[in-house]
Amino acid sequence: MATDCSDMGKQMWPEMLGIRGEVAAARIRRQSPYVQVVIISEGVYVPMDFRCDRVRVWVDGRGIVKQVPRIA
Repeated sequence: MATDCSDMGKQMWPEMLGIRGEVAAARIRRQSPYVQVVIISEGVYVPMDFRCDRVRVWVDGRGIVKQVPRIA
């Protein structure tokens, strides 16, 4: 995992909206291997802490990305 947040490169993946969460997560991992990618179902509580080495992929009940994945 990255320890320095000064230049993390890409921080948002709007092109992932509407595709399957697993596919989005795999693409993000390939593009940014330094981040931890976490798939989260809507309605699940998560801590609101910020980490520059984490991307949350929010999916709906069908597993489709419903929010723009971003560094969070």
